[in-house]
Amino acid sequence: MASVVLPERLPIGVTGADAEHLLHNVLTCDITALPEGVARPGALLTPQGKVMFDFLVGRDGEGFVIDIDGAQADAFLKRMMLYRLRSKVEFDKRDQMVVVASWDGDSALSQSDSTPVLRDERFAATTVTRAHLPAGTEAGDTTPLWQWHRLRIDNGVPESGDDFELGDAFGHDISLDQNGGLDFRKGCYVGQEVVSRMQHRGTARRRVVIVTAEGPLPATGTEISAGGKPAGTLGTVVEDRGLAIVRLDRIKGATDKGEPVVAGEIPVSVQLPPNVTYGWPGEAGPDGDADA
Repeated sequence: MASVVLPERLPIGVTGADAEHLLHNVLTCDITALPEGVARPGALLTPQGKVMFDFLVGRDGEGFVIDIDGAQADAFLKRMMLYRLRSKVEFDKRDQMVVVASWDGDSALSQSDSTPVLRDERFAATTVTRAHLPAGTEAGDTTPLWQWHRLRIDNGVPESGDDFELGDAFGHDISLDQNGGLDFRKGCYVGQEVVSRMQHRGTARRRVVIVTAEGPLPATGTEISAGGKPAGTLGTVVEDRGLAIVRLDRIKGATDKGEPVVAGEIPVSVQLPPNVTYGWPGEAGPDGDADA
């Protein structure tokens, strides 16, 4: 089993008679159909459809838990208080807890522990679980943090900060349409009109890709260019592999012409993550549809 404490993450408890109603009406994912034991990706959007906050949400007893970057927590809570109004909802920033991710075996928790173990729905090709433990609790064998980031890279799982800036990306850009983070059947939520238009018109041009090189990649934030045109920015990097959000049309155009795709000055190869439904422009994706 691999198990690692994610030091930047912070759980926020959400309780009260109106908790499910509020979260379902404001967040991008389906809360009413959220099963026990699942950590579902979601976001709070701007009215223009840009991702203001990204997180995971799961059931926690009679309430919910939001698993978020701790640097976002206060601003997220301030925004949620604007939507709460007179709803019977309480938020609890659990500063005394840590988030532990586990994969390649059983969870860091035993079945006798009362803390729920939640399966991270962003990972389709491997089972990853998350648990929220008291700070200082032994979580079993620990793993170097870089292995967690390598796991995210190999599965095409971006997170705000290294992979994209909050307020700069649409939900489709960061694969929320691929992993259940965007719901297209429930009623309106903040930014839903833009999300729906992008989905039905197929206008998402920026997508998550995996970038590889023959040697070490340059640092996070390095520009990726295709045929001399800006195509995206390098995100999380572990040695010769990294994540990036790029213009698929520019990568495809340069590749078809035999023009170089580089991160800084380093030649790179670009591939789509596993289990995504989108494909390269003009080619049929795994779902059988050709992207425009």
